[in-house]
Amino acid sequence: MGMRPLDPATWLERGPTLVHDLTLKESILRDVPDTVIATLPSAEVASLELLATVEHWLTNYAPDAQRPVVEGDHPIARAARWVQEDLCVLEKSDAWRLTAACVCFPSRWNLREKIGQTLDTIHEPIPGYAEHLASPTTSVFDRLTPERPFWRLNWTLLDDRTLHQPTSTRRSPEGDLSKWFFRVERQTIRALPLSKAVVFTIRNYVTSLADLRDNELFLEHLMTAIEQSPPAMKEYKGWVGVAEVLRAAL
Repeated sequence: MGMRPLDPATWLERGPTLVHDLTLKESILRDVPDTVIATLPSAEVASLELLATVEHWLTNYAPDAQRPVVEGDHPIARAARWVQEDLCVLEKSDAWRLTAACVCFPSRWNLREKIGQTLDTIHEPIPGYAEHLASPTTSVFDRLTPERPFWRLNWTLLDDRTLHQPTSTRRSPEGDLSKWFFRVERQTIRALPLSKAVVFTIRNYVTSLADLRDNELFLEHLMTAIEQSPPAMKEYKGWVGVAEVLRAAL
């Protein structure tokens, strides 16, 4: 799973694309709110606690941050306007379920298909998840405490640098490498002390592969990782034939 302990001071990250990302979020929340916001009534308390937690973090670590307020916003949407991260709330009932989320920058998945689903159901399409990761993932969530948050990285290659990609269709990147992009998700999980919910955040970074082509060590690791992936994972990620194209081009 690649989980690492997280310093609470670095829970959220504010980078050079801050203004661009927050402006883009505002337009997405205005134009397609039903696509990027999904909540269950049961998540109201946890969402309010998340909003207070984000506000507390900004007060301590980014006191100059703008905090726009839009009338009628759900608490999770209000919090999401203030940060570059997408925000998800998961609560334990019969299982850990996604009960509220504001995901403006999905990487080819659809929030409306995920709300109310369990961790296992959400990750069901991932090859090998049920056999190898379902139990450890649930265990991490069960044992998570407010004092010990964690973070991890996820990555893929795409032929579209757009942050907002809600379609669930996956395909292998095509065309010239100048139009290929390396997309990284920095994901964090932390428990909320009062509601006992878990907050899952997603911060996206996108870099043109052309900007990385001089980094030989990185490219070799990238191609090796793709080549050594099981066939089912290559199909799921849209990596079929990708390593071969990279080696031929580079």
